[in-house]
Amino acid sequence: MLATPGTLPPPAQDARWAYETKQDGQRAVVYLAGDGSVVLRARSGEDITGAYPELSALGETLGRTPAVLDGEVLALDAQGRADFQSLQSRMGLVGAPAKAARLAATVPVHLVLFDVLHLGGRPLLRTPYLERRARLESLGLEGPFWSTPGALVGHGREALEATRAHGLEGLVCKRVDSVYEPGVRSRAWIKIRNLRTADVLVGGWLPGRGRLTGRPGAVLVGQRSGTGLRYVGNVGTGWSEAERTELAALLRAAATDVCPFDAVPRAADAHWVLPRLVGEVRYSTRTRAGLLRQPSWLRLRPDLTPEESAADLPDRPTT
Repeated sequence: MLATPGTLPPPAQDARWAYETKQDGQRAVVYLAGDGSVVLRARSGEDITGAYPELSALGETLGRTPAVLDGEVLALDAQGRADFQSLQSRMGLVGAPAKAARLAATVPVHLVLFDVLHLGGRPLLRTPYLERRARLESLGLEGPFWSTPGALVGHGREALEATRAHGLEGLVCKRVDSVYEPGVRSRAWIKIRNLRTADVLVGGWLPGRGRLTGRPGAVLVGQRSGTGLRYVGNVGTGWSEAERTELAALLRAAATDVCPFDAVPRAADAHWVLPRLVGEVRYSTRTRAGLLRQPSWLRLRPDLTPEESAADLPDRPTT
């Protein structure tokens, strides 16, 4: 079951919803057969058990009781927050058991469980969410590499503010009477991602393909640092057709043969421009190298000069 992007439920409906922290990891359905075995499957259906050998002990936790659980595999940083960049080193190691075992010792994962779909041979898909959560929490699944965080009923505004204050990815709102709908992106689950905005300078662009031939498919952006212009990523979404056409004309007028970034980005077919266009972008988090994750274009900032692009100011949370 998948969540639909949205906003908090209206205050008058707050008590009809439960709130869980949105996790930044790899979604997994966990199959416990009751014989000590455990199988993890990704959203695609791929068997990803071999990539996470430290989770194998989960198969013993319920004894002979079979169960199917829903959760998210995370890698955690020093503050206990999900670090997707670290998790990427663990994903895709299904066919490399020796490497997976080595990394399990240095970059261990943690499985967050948030739903139970079958238990003791009984399907729970038509059971209301609140009852499923109670069944899940009664299993006491707390261990060295897995846990069952609680859900908060009501108080959605406070829950969302808490995720922002602690630098977490966001919130998932789940209607307390909702059934589990496999494969459905349901309005009964609403996801809210905490996003931030930043001002950036455009230093280059990549040609578009298909219907975007002749126009920019993405822009290469940077922020000022003590040594010059530091590359922070490429942005390829967020424009209307008219805005993309306007941007193409501005980029052609600013063309240069010299890369304006401190270090030349790995971007084949890049066209460089003088860094005088200021834009505002929205993004989820930054990587340890300072690159923007999941950036999208918001607007040009003609009210700002390149010198006023706010590179030395903290990024802004969105409302």
